[in-house]
Amino acid sequence: MHSVEQPFSPLPARPRFREALRFWLKLGFISFGGPAGQIAILHTELVEKRKWISEERFQHALSFCMLLPGPEAQQLTTYIGWLLHGVRGGLVAGTLFVLPAALLLWGLSWLYAAGGDVPWIAAVFYGLQPAVLAIVAVAMIRIGRKSLRGAGRIVIATLAFVALFTFHVSFLWILVGAALLGLSFIRPALPALRRAESNPPPGRKMIELFLGLLILWWTPILIAGGLTGWQGIYFQQGVFFSKTALITFGGAYAVLPYVAQQAVENFGWLHTDQMIAGLALAETTPGPLIMVLQFVGFLGAWQNPGSLPPLLAGTLGAAITTWATFLPSFWLVFTGAPFMERLRGVPQLTAALIGISAA
Repeated sequence: MHSVEQPFSPLPARPRFREALRFWLKLGFISFGGPAGQIAILHTELVEKRKWISEERFQHALSFCMLLPGPEAQQLTTYIGWLLHGVRGGLVAGTLFVLPAALLLWGLSWLYAAGGDVPWIAAVFYGLQPAVLAIVAVAMIRIGRKSLRGAGRIVIATLAFVALFTFHVSFLWILVGAALLGLSFIRPALPALRRAESNPPPGRKMIELFLGLLILWWTPILIAGGLTGWQGIYFQQGVFFSKTALITFGGAYAVLPYVAQQAVENFGWLHTDQMIAGLALAETTPGPLIMVLQFVGFLGAWQNPGSLPPLLAGTLGAAITTWATFLPSFWLVFTGAPFMERLRGVPQLTAALIGISAA
């Protein structure tokens, strides 16, 4: 039996850019709770309270971002910012989602490297955890009620839960299976005018944006290699974390064992206990958990400063690591989102994305 979905709602009236800017800045400081909590906060604030985006557009964007490697909450924020105010809006939204956490983690990394201790830092944030947990729990219940409409979505969500927590199936295979089940169980009811609403096909500006972001991504990394050597730590970090950004399917926890192995055993940038300390710091700060990679970059360069002062070396390592981790997300969203918006009227794609969203 097929589950028939309701048609897409039109995009609500968008806010002024200044109003959106204030919200994106606020979000950067309250985005605790990991990707699930951050997505729930986005849903509560943008769909339910502010009504800047419809439920259907939110779910469509979320499903696409879950297909991408990298931090899905930051990518979803970028996508929504792009929907509201174009490339400028996406850049501001995605950057402010990361920037407060990056600055805070840089300070904590410096304290740790200079002889500080993680427990007292964790204690400072400990009082926030019950409140954050309550906020995340309420938001998750709300988004679950909105997302799991119809028998098809409930079946897919149940199967995904069992596969993940009982059989430990890879997240990537969960997405593939959910897309196939969406095609099998769900028949979205799309109005005939949907195709007329589709965006025009990407043209020259799209190609320029694609190449411009690609050049922007690699220019600092190549400059670092030219100035400090192709075997130097900054070029190594830029290349390694760029590669990591393109294989991080399944969230931060899926890629951390690989990063830890390479950073500790292959490159020798830091020790295992330091890697664990970095994870503890990232867990207690807002922003995506993948920010732990910034700590790896900072401490790796701090402990291998060459002729530079350790603080400057660590800052450069943190900067190039953060750049290589998040620039690919902007590149993927800005080049993929126009196609996804143009294909919103294709029933098969919509059904597959609905299945992924439910999972």
